[in-house]
Amino acid sequence: MNKELFALPSDYTAWLASLKQRIQGARQRALLAANDEQIRLYHDIGREILERQSRQGWGAKVIDQVAADLRAAFPDMKGLSSRNLKYMKFFARECPEFQIGQQSAAQLPWFHIVTLLTKLSEPALRAWYAREALQQSWPRETIALQIKNQLHLRQGAAVTNFDRRLAPPQAGLATQILKDPYHFDFLGLGDEAHERDIENALIRHITRFLLELGAGFAFVGRQFRLEVAGEEFFIDLLFYHTRLKCYVVVELKAHAFKPEHAGQLNFYLSALDAQVKATDDKPTIGLLLCRSQNRLVAEYALSGIDKPIGVAEYHLVRALPTPLDTSLPSIEEIEAELSRDLEKPEGDSTPDALDGGRA
Repeated sequence: MNKELFALPSDYTAWLASLKQRIQGARQRALLAANDEQIRLYHDIGREILERQSRQGWGAKVIDQVAADLRAAFPDMKGLSSRNLKYMKFFARECPEFQIGQQSAAQLPWFHIVTLLTKLSEPALRAWYAREALQQSWPRETIALQIKNQLHLRQGAAVTNFDRRLAPPQAGLATQILKDPYHFDFLGLGDEAHERDIENALIRHITRFLLELGAGFAFVGRQFRLEVAGEEFFIDLLFYHTRLKCYVVVELKAHAFKPEHAGQLNFYLSALDAQVKATDDKPTIGLLLCRSQNRLVAEYALSGIDKPIGVAEYHLVRALPTPLDTSLPSIEEIEAELSRDLEKPEGDSTPDALDGGRA
């Protein structure tokens, strides 16, 4: 049987797009509302545990019993384990005002909060990583990786001439997207690697490379060809940044920074702006990634350059980062301490870092 043909209303496509957007918005609001309720519930549970421990002096064994009773009452509900209840108590203790910096804790998923609380001790650092996680939609694993790699010390640390070559607020935003140093230890290469080896490895690991570059970078191509007056030139790596609305040229150097590197990159940026950049794109930015650099030499070199350029180091092999706070226990150490609580005899009043009571 032939399907009956009919003409859709002229405004159908626009209405359908609007309807999809409204449905997506409603779903997102429902998810946020559910997360808000969960985080507030966890905070309330943690606060009540703290209050009861303070008044009645009970510790981990009572928490274990509470967890068992709650799981029996709500067998389909996740998050009611003894360990999670102890994290709730830790959450209530560390964030009594339900805030992580200026961010409401309800804006973050639960295990994002656990990661921030157990891997960082300084409220200011927790607030910084919470803000970045929200702005860049980091999953939990990315938060843990960025904390481990001490992103807060590297973000915005590259040598640039952006304040003189870009208009505000573009200059400030561009400065913040660059790091120094960049960590390329995920490539599995030693310090003897050549430029082409590094470039090839970065393309093979493009997902990790984009994560290290930061949010907003979209890969355009490698060995991007430019022709000027019949001569061919090839850009190592070309990206487009969706927030800056501009192309970003990345040039790799397997040795220390030299002033002539800035002149070469300046030429590439001029050619790209003339031949590739659209009229509504912002000026193209260059990033020189060198094995090492003298910051004063780089600053002098960039002071006479017309185009916006940043200079940063990259590390192929690096030592483990210095702990953010040597007095802060790791998640594993916290869990080991919690396990030891279970073995304390009744009546033991030794204070515990997380449980603050006796078994």
